[in-house]
Amino acid sequence: MSGFGGERPGRAPDRPLQSVAAPSRAQLDDGDLLRLVARGDTEAFEMIYDRHVSAVYGMVRQVLRDPAQSEEVTQEVLVEAWRTAARFDGGRGSVRVWLVTMARRRAIDRVRAVQAAGAREVRAASANHTPDFDHVSETVETRLEQERVRRCLGALTQLQRESIELAYYGGYSQREVCDLLGMPLGTVKTRLRDGLIRLRDCIGVA
Repeated sequence: MSGFGGERPGRAPDRPLQSVAAPSRAQLDDGDLLRLVARGDTEAFEMIYDRHVSAVYGMVRQVLRDPAQSEEVTQEVLVEAWRTAARFDGGRGSVRVWLVTMARRRAIDRVRAVQAAGAREVRAASANHTPDFDHVSETVETRLEQERVRRCLGALTQLQRESIELAYYGGYSQREVCDLLGMPLGTVKTRLRDGLIRLRDCIGVA
């Protein structure tokens, strides 16, 4: 496995696999390859890896910034994809969107874990210090705002939500969002506009 210093998951379990002629593998779409991965096909996994590792790493790096942690989380995402390939539902989006969404979730989990560790250290260091009221108030207000945004995002259609998450949380351009979602540019622009209008109305932004 090239890049990131990790190793691909160990060899597949010893069980019969559906054989696919080697010359035709490159022509298989991601969904077909992932179905083979679900059966333990390591060659199909290598193709999924090679097709999407850059997109996965790019998403993780945007969230974490730190190269070493980004490489580590990228490996975790791809190992998770190997283990959970059978759960992929093509009706809910492409393989790339599935992987990028998984990458964003993993990266955010890592940020939260780091923040939680830092918060524990701060609490330990200031156990006898009473927090400033304004700081507490600001923290509570921020958390309530985040919860409101999360709830409003959940009220959008799947395509609206995916478009907004990739464009505004993932940092992708509209053209890149089109490629990730496999949708025409006009469709993505419309979903982004409609989704932002619904978010604005839900959150109550003037």
